[in-house]
Amino acid sequence: MRSLGCAFFTGHQIIRLFEERYGLKSMKFYAMDKESVINQVSSSAENGLTSAEAEKRLDENGKNKLVEGKKESLLVRFLKQLAEPMTIILLVAAAIAAGLEIYTGVSEGHWEFPFDVVIILAVVLINAVLGVLQESKAEKAIEALQEMSAATSKVIRDGRLISVHSEDLVVGDIIVLEAGDAVPADARIIECASMKIEEAALTGESVPVEKREGTLSADENNDVPLGDRKNMVFMGSTVVYGRGKAVVVGTGMETEMGKIADALSQAQEGKTPLQIKLAGLSKILTYLVIGICILVLGVNVARTLISGNPLDFSLAMSFFMTAISLAVAAIPEGLATVVTIVLSIGVTNMSKRNAIIRKLTAVETLGCTQIICSDKTGTLTQNKMTVVDFNSPNKELLAKGMALCSDAEVDTDGVVVGEPTEAALVQFAYVNGMPKYDLKAKSPRIGEAPFDSMRKMMSTVHVTDGTVRQFTKGAPDEILKKCKYILTESGVRPLTDDDITDVLSVNKAFADRALRVLAGAYRDYSDTPTDFSPEALENDLVFVGVVGMIDPVRPEVKDAINECRSAGIRPIMITGDHKDTAVAIAMELGIIDNASEAITGAELDRISDEDFETVVEKYSVYARVQPEHKTRIVNAWRKKGKVTAMTGDGVNDAPSIKNADIGVGMGITGTDVTKNVADMILADDNFATIVSAASEGRRIYDNIRKAIQFLLASNLSEVLTILAATFLLPAGVAIFQPVQLLWINLITDCFPALALGMEKPEADIMKRKPRDSKEGIFAGGLGAAVFYQGALVTVITLISYFIGRELVADLFHHEALLAGRYDAATLGTTMAFLTLAMCEVFHSFNMRSLRGSIFTIKGQNKWLWGAGLLSLALTSLVVLVPPIAKVFGMVALGGWEFLIALGLGFCIIPLVETVKFFHRLIDRKLGK
Repeated sequence: MRSLGCAFFTGHQIIRLFEERYGLKSMKFYAMDKESVINQVSSSAENGLTSAEAEKRLDENGKNKLVEGKKESLLVRFLKQLAEPMTIILLVAAAIAAGLEIYTGVSEGHWEFPFDVVIILAVVLINAVLGVLQESKAEKAIEALQEMSAATSKVIRDGRLISVHSEDLVVGDIIVLEAGDAVPADARIIECASMKIEEAALTGESVPVEKREGTLSADENNDVPLGDRKNMVFMGSTVVYGRGKAVVVGTGMETEMGKIADALSQAQEGKTPLQIKLAGLSKILTYLVIGICILVLGVNVARTLISGNPLDFSLAMSFFMTAISLAVAAIPEGLATVVTIVLSIGVTNMSKRNAIIRKLTAVETLGCTQIICSDKTGTLTQNKMTVVDFNSPNKELLAKGMALCSDAEVDTDGVVVGEPTEAALVQFAYVNGMPKYDLKAKSPRIGEAPFDSMRKMMSTVHVTDGTVRQFTKGAPDEILKKCKYILTESGVRPLTDDDITDVLSVNKAFADRALRVLAGAYRDYSDTPTDFSPEALENDLVFVGVVGMIDPVRPEVKDAINECRSAGIRPIMITGDHKDTAVAIAMELGIIDNASEAITGAELDRISDEDFETVVEKYSVYARVQPEHKTRIVNAWRKKGKVTAMTGDGVNDAPSIKNADIGVGMGITGTDVTKNVADMILADDNFATIVSAASEGRRIYDNIRKAIQFLLASNLSEVLTILAATFLLPAGVAIFQPVQLLWINLITDCFPALALGMEKPEADIMKRKPRDSKEGIFAGGLGAAVFYQGALVTVITLISYFIGRELVADLFHHEALLAGRYDAATLGTTMAFLTLAMCEVFHSFNMRSLRGSIFTIKGQNKWLWGAGLLSLALTSLVVLVPPIAKVFGMVALGGWEFLIALGLGFCIIPLVETVKFFHRLIDRKLGK
């Protein structure tokens, strides 16, 4: 499309150019009456397509989705892995080592196979391949989660209203649209009730467009502009008001959005803050490695020259190999892979607990959540409404009006389908002998003013035997404002102030019993109204009565609230219900202790933003709120520096969800709009799931920190060992070779680090205060712990080296040493290698808890035991089997030598346990 210069044209102009260039001309469905359109696509307005026909069309025409952007090939991904700064250092090190080997072979006339170089290259390649595989696996995990939260559409097929994945829609499907729905395909409207569509994504028009079902006029040479096709709906737009039905006339790339798909950029999952910090750490380590390598090389050269010894080629080569060893030691090759794996496993585990993570950043943010703002209905309660009480002089009229003024439906078996509150009203009429299908047949709907969260009411107009009557239902206090009359035992009379007081008294009595209260009213007309706007309909009403419905609290929510409290997380209830109802439920759940902690939306309106920021901490319950109040609540808490989660389901909740640190969409009752902007979707709409996700977020972050501390401490110990050996050993004598350190970094470090990512949560994980979202990688003493633990391992490793070189070599290999058949330094290196490797394996068990004793942890990490045993087995092969030991520049150890080195490695556990003990002692004295 770039050749068309799409950057300089509107969406409609691009479509016209596209059609002209390729000779395509869309049928003008907007210029055809709806019956002709339905015939054209071979469908039925009442019954839709059959399932068999829909499946056939899907096979013939493909999925209803846009062509996705090209993914990077495996080769490109592989090359990107090799382009990482630390990987480049390893490759440079391998190239230098190879050059030195070749030069030695040429100059000295003998050639030795360059095992060091081959193994370094093999490790780099294996690490790159593993990186690509893991990246692909993580990508597939995210795709699987997105599939779980994939958009669905309400469709009439086989005469029944069903829900299908939007990508399975076909031309001819009859779709049902309501406020909050994302329009899934291009379609011609066949029914419309005050429907308004936001089409900014396609036309750039920010004001919602009012739709209608009538035919538009257009001649053969003059199209109606896209933004003026008011009897059409288009993929990529959103229903913001009203409802309607439409027949699909274009799917996938055949939609208006599809025709400009090449001009659309595909959003990609960004890196999490932790991954960005680790990338920064990688760059810092790269510079440090280069600097330290130059320093060590310079120190060795200086020592040689100062001592008066000649700097021959073999000595220079040993200096280079020491520098290369240092580079290998300082680079935590598996760190990025470990973090990615732990994150991907974490989000998969969350999905199994009904928390579908749409953005990886949410995993980290969940761990530091301080405020959870939750809707009441369906999240704190079960969303299974049942009418349990009413107050009206005419029960039948009240039940009939409530059922007709609802979009829920009931079948002949008594099964009600629809929004829970409306379903309860339809069920109320059904059990009183008035099934809705009979009511609809006798009193068909001819107009309506759909529900609006601002008005808090809905009105429908019906005709019965030539008589026109309107039914209105909604919040009692709002309905009363629209009423002029009241129905009594003796008939209809004007509404008085005493009547209003009586109704509000009943309303409060119902609300005090934690009932949700709705009022019903009606209005008769002598002629059919021509204006169905709320302003025209909702006046001069006759008040009929109220119904009280119970929505029981979820049994698991009370425990979840208590868990929030102990975890330093404050739960906030937000509801459109009456204040008394909200207070009753909040007190039952333990969210508040008294009614003074509750405030209504009207009271909130009288508080300025500045004043609200100073008093926001006083309130934990918000009743009778509007969607814009949610945004104010979120912003006030965030200005307090609190990490805030906000739930939402309606289209008007999208701004508050987007503003929150963690936007939580409802998987069952949520609209497409809120799901699309949410960071996390609750598959079960359950508050307890949010708390469970917060706990899992803490566990994941804890485990990543454990893996980071473990890997960095391991690498630091290797660096310190080489640095110490540089000064303690003669010039040109290296304690470790690069290949030995690579083995430790990738075999004895990576497996335990991954296993730490599988660690279960510590017992006090939900008894700690939330961590500061701004804290760095080394916060909470992690940096100091890395240093002292790395230093301890260094000391143990050097002790093992000198025991092997000075004591064990003389005790067990005295004759061989005298005969020149045995090298004491090589034995020292081999024992130090085994001790270092096992130190790190044993140290991984220390990392099961950063402060707590590992001997008090309940349960075992089977993954860690498996990783430890695997690392021990593989490392044992290297130091016990002579041919393998020789490849790695070592000697095969005997039984006693093996046990001594292994025993020294175990010493890291009691040493770290001792430090942890004093840490806990200090924490208790400081009251932490």
